[in-house]
Amino acid sequence: MKNKFILVAALAIGFAGCEPEFENEVNAAYSSGEADFTRYVAVGNSLTAGYMDGTVSRVGQTYSYPNLLAQQFALVGGGVFTQPSFTEDVNNLGGIAGVPGFGNRLVIDASQNRPEPIAGTSTVTLTPQAKAYNNMGVPGAKSFHLLAPGYGSQAGLLTGTANPYFVRHATSSTATVLADAMTKNPTFFTNWIGANDVLAYATAGGAQANGVTPAADHNATGNLNPVTYGFNDITNSGVFNNVYTNIINTLTINGAKGVVCTIPSVTSIPYFTTVPFAPLSPTALGGPTNITALNTQLYGPLDAIFTALGEPNRINPLTATAANPILINDADATDRSAQITGALTPTLGATTAAAFGAVFGKARQATSGDLVVLPASSVIGSTNSAAPAGININGVTFPMANRWVLTSTERAKVAAATTAYNNSIVAIAASKNLAVADMNAVMNKLITGLKIETNSIYTANYFSGSGTEGQVLFSLDGVHPNARGYAVIANEFIKTINAKYKSSLPLHNPTYFPGISILPTN
Repeated sequence: MKNKFILVAALAIGFAGCEPEFENEVNAAYSSGEADFTRYVAVGNSLTAGYMDGTVSRVGQTYSYPNLLAQQFALVGGGVFTQPSFTEDVNNLGGIAGVPGFGNRLVIDASQNRPEPIAGTSTVTLTPQAKAYNNMGVPGAKSFHLLAPGYGSQAGLLTGTANPYFVRHATSSTATVLADAMTKNPTFFTNWIGANDVLAYATAGGAQANGVTPAADHNATGNLNPVTYGFNDITNSGVFNNVYTNIINTLTINGAKGVVCTIPSVTSIPYFTTVPFAPLSPTALGGPTNITALNTQLYGPLDAIFTALGEPNRINPLTATAANPILINDADATDRSAQITGALTPTLGATTAAAFGAVFGKARQATSGDLVVLPASSVIGSTNSAAPAGININGVTFPMANRWVLTSTERAKVAAATTAYNNSIVAIAASKNLAVADMNAVMNKLITGLKIETNSIYTANYFSGSGTEGQVLFSLDGVHPNARGYAVIANEFIKTINAKYKSSLPLHNPTYFPGISILPTN
């Protein structure tokens, strides 16, 4: 978006009538086919930049899928491929010094058995490089940001109109990402933009984070002016279509061929699928005695109130025989603050009843249709210092804030926008006879297991220990691939290119690429 996005393209696309060639194999028949890779340019966001483990680092950037593609293009006449310089990242920590929210890369501290930022002070600075590169992926960029003058202006950082990553290499304070990309006069391009147009809304927990300005779905608001959008807003699909058309018209103006990518569904990435909606085991709740007390003092009375108001399953008593769902605050739920206050006043008194009404007025238990975001794992069951005494355990006696859960209603908005964007991407690509890498389709295959050419099987799971580390394609931020994941992505591009442009390019062998960084101590 930091917040950003994810994986891969059509598994069904392969080499016609032959076994796949891997990078370690020698084959004099490699060919560029109908494509010209002399000047390859990649535009996009964090996925294109090689972002992983929550940042761009010197070593991590070398595994960006455009860099891996360029290595194979070089076998058939591809030219020099450049990426924004991270040579100052001497200790490979990533981050950006002095910029809040842009911290060091995540690692697993084996002594603590948890992910955490690697120790040390970032040496990456905002020193302007004033240079266009072949890899013009900018972490955090939405579709319309590629056309925004001043997106690389250091002064714009103070007003929120600029991006620190583009500030580092924009050719001028008024340059646009797309214009800088076009100075390379591409003969071939890849374009994977649009994930952030909807992903930022989803990773922020959807429509409203408690105490923060609500995010908006501009398909619903009809707002066609992206200058007025907040970062977490969903881009209007009409705006996306117009912007994407402009981007593709520009990239192809001199006859360049290329590949565009569909946007994966948020339901297929570990950031939204790792933490279950019902994680509260009887043991975690303190056993049967404590569960009975919770039901008597809290869950039972709330269930009775909601049932009387026609919402019998909004909150149910806890069970001592299975895992229970967390309590959440739902921005779209009917506000029952007044009814709760009135019902509880005779037994609790007006002041305490009013406090309960304020806390639980928009509360409900999570369901299988809700997605709990990855960072919530460290919040569930913790004490909320801002909550009233006695009902201050997050997810148990105090509803989880909106930012920790993408509700089923919010999830539907994300799905609708993703579908609209992908329809535009496919249609616009067809109008220019461009190849389409269907990353959305392959990401959905990862949910049940994706078998690649080496017979390795990968899943869309989060790191859960060294025993399954080899099957994980995602980095520790739960959104972006690790190096092995980027190799799989590059291969899907290659298969798409070979099929569309009659090229003969070898695949990378993902098993040769590293997975998660595990340190004995940090």
